[in-house]
Amino acid sequence: MINKERLVENFCDLVMVDSVSKQERLMADIIKEELTRMGYSPKEDKAGEAIGGNAGNVIVKIPGTINAEPLLFVAHMDTVEPGHGKVPVIDGDIIKSDGNTVLGGDDLAGVACILEAIRVIREQNIPHGDVYAVFTIAEEIGLLGAKELDVSKIPAKFAYVLDDSGPVGSAAIRAPYYNQFSITIKGKSAHAGLCPEKGTNAIYAAAKAIASLPFMGRIDEDTTCNIGVINGGRSRNIVPDEVTMEGEIRSIYEDKINKYTKHITDTIEKVATGEGCTVKFDINRNHDGYNIPEDHPVLLLMKEATDRLGIKLSLHSTGGLSDTTVINNKGIPAVDISIGMTNVHCTQEQIAISDLVKVSSLLIEIIRINGEKGAVV
Repeated sequence: MINKERLVENFCDLVMVDSVSKQERLMADIIKEELTRMGYSPKEDKAGEAIGGNAGNVIVKIPGTINAEPLLFVAHMDTVEPGHGKVPVIDGDIIKSDGNTVLGGDDLAGVACILEAIRVIREQNIPHGDVYAVFTIAEEIGLLGAKELDVSKIPAKFAYVLDDSGPVGSAAIRAPYYNQFSITIKGKSAHAGLCPEKGTNAIYAAAKAIASLPFMGRIDEDTTCNIGVINGGRSRNIVPDEVTMEGEIRSIYEDKINKYTKHITDTIEKVATGEGCTVKFDINRNHDGYNIPEDHPVLLLMKEATDRLGIKLSLHSTGGLSDTTVINNKGIPAVDISIGMTNVHCTQEQIAISDLVKVSSLLIEIIRINGEKGAVV
């Protein structure tokens, strides 16, 4: 069913195209050209203009041949650095980079598998409802393309995002709420040698406040916390009067993220003010989490497809963020399914050819079964 040679060639061709975040122009053009050759009419939105990139999200509708619920498949076009001059190397069943860059399987493997599935359902006249595919920009730098996506023109009942790692058949069905915070502690400057007692050391207050936190890193199985950036001080002979700390907290459950965020702010404010400093908090809820029940139709359909293919379905939570979070928050129930990629975001990234075939087959089976169920799904 799957044309393995075509799939591998297409994936490798995509890999060799530079498409780091906000520079997806050539990738978008190649995808649109391929879809047009298949006989479809891809569109490009204005997301690039909104975020300062050179391309928008590519959106295509594959008109249905029967009456069935519309489906949405999503993959992102951008890759991380080092991502210029990528060279795929085929070693048996494995495709890897030449060691100088990332491979770009995150997420060009998802792109290639969606394109192959579209080709196959067309070539083999597989009955299907409307199928939408979206290839997003700037996922790697904050899900920016997905945030700008207008889903009002995509009437899908549920979606599959191809951007998870792990064995094929895995799916992330829970992802975290995400708070980003910046904390500014202000003290008082003074000459560190002549009159340090006239100053209030903001660095000392910040260090003491951080040390007073009862948690950092993994708090529990659902929640993590990190302070990743600290800036402060002007000179070694001046008592520092200001420190800024930047961090994040993530949790699968909203009550937990609220609880631990409050604990952080309360602790830091108590300690810092006790040292004679003032504190300013800037806390933003960047993303709401999602939690898809295991009996949801989006998962029941996937389970039936994996059962037919003899693939083990494995459902899990993730602490990471993907376009799946945004799609869910825009009102389309979605899960993030594995494309088999490993060692992502580093020069040892690789993917198995057999996994590319499995993922493409899984998409086709999802589309086929959805069509068999018709409007009952």
